[in-house]
Amino acid sequence: MSNARTNAVGTLREQARRREFGSLFDSELWWRDHYRDFESHGYRLRPRYHPDWEPSWKHSGMDFFRVEDGQPTLLPSAMDATCNYDGKQVMLKSVPARRGQQELEIARRFSSPDLRRDSRNHCVPLLETLELPDTLDQKLMVMPYLRPFDKPHFRTFGEFVAFFTQICDGLQFLHERNIAHRDCTANNIMLDPSGMYPDGFHPVKINRTRDFKGKAARYDRTQRPPRYYLIDFGLSRQYSSRNALDKPLRGGDKSAPEHQNQNGRLCNPFHTDIYYLGNLIRERFLKKYYGFEFMEELVNAMTAVDPAKRPAIKEVVKKFSYIRNSLSEFKLRSLITSRRDPTLITTYRYTCQAIRTLQYIILQRPAIPDP
Repeated sequence: MSNARTNAVGTLREQARRREFGSLFDSELWWRDHYRDFESHGYRLRPRYHPDWEPSWKHSGMDFFRVEDGQPTLLPSAMDATCNYDGKQVMLKSVPARRGQQELEIARRFSSPDLRRDSRNHCVPLLETLELPDTLDQKLMVMPYLRPFDKPHFRTFGEFVAFFTQICDGLQFLHERNIAHRDCTANNIMLDPSGMYPDGFHPVKINRTRDFKGKAARYDRTQRPPRYYLIDFGLSRQYSSRNALDKPLRGGDKSAPEHQNQNGRLCNPFHTDIYYLGNLIRERFLKKYYGFEFMEELVNAMTAVDPAKRPAIKEVVKKFSYIRNSLSEFKLRSLITSRRDPTLITTYRYTCQAIRTLQYIILQRPAIPDP
């Protein structure tokens, strides 16, 4: 969990001790107070943030946490909304006008038509920037509403290969332009759910429908291959070259060897990006699931204690391309199984996967579901 998310959770817990159950947190009041402003720009916040909102559970007798308007937003600086024009879900992110200028510039640059045409551009698109009348000290970034990259879980090794291919391409796209992300960790890699979840999902309880009345219907990654995105460029920097040195900056992953007991020592942020990506694969896949031995050598190189010994992103892409081409179709279509699941559950999932695989072969769905 990132520092921002950890602090937000702590703040919400403190506020919860001194408020009526289900009512707005202090951090949500700003959004309520600007409901009409967002509406004038074509964006509608959830009913919870309407100025005339009355909690539905006070009339229905239901518990507040079981109804849609009882769901608070976790991060004070971000809010979900619906675009009135097409009904799509979007994310509104508030950034300080001055301190967030670099993030805005990077987002605008990579959202330009020329760079969006590059298939390796996996930076989250910036749809537009809003300025509200009484908030000139901050700007609102409007972006597509995304999901965590691993929710739902990956089913096959082919789905994982498609994911890692895209994220390596995305990081290479940044590094070639001498931009280090500096926080390309699990919280900052997301997927575009528009294909997998055509009817959307609730922004807080993401496995439920938008109206909170049932389970959100979805396709899997092989049926509707998603596109993955790097998000949050608040810590990103552009350098004169990839040999740059900078002060250590600890984001969501604080385990990078070069960030331990530094005593003011500078380090190369591009080397650290490689570590973050390698460590994500180690922690989220190698340690949790069986069958990822084919990634061990590459991950070990990416997470080398000596940053200078880690491969550059160009080399990572090259080595992974070789790995990708070496995997058989049987392996790519095989089920990813958790090290924690009981044997009975694993056996049941294997049976279900065998049926799905037969269907996908008949329908000529590729083993690696690239979008």
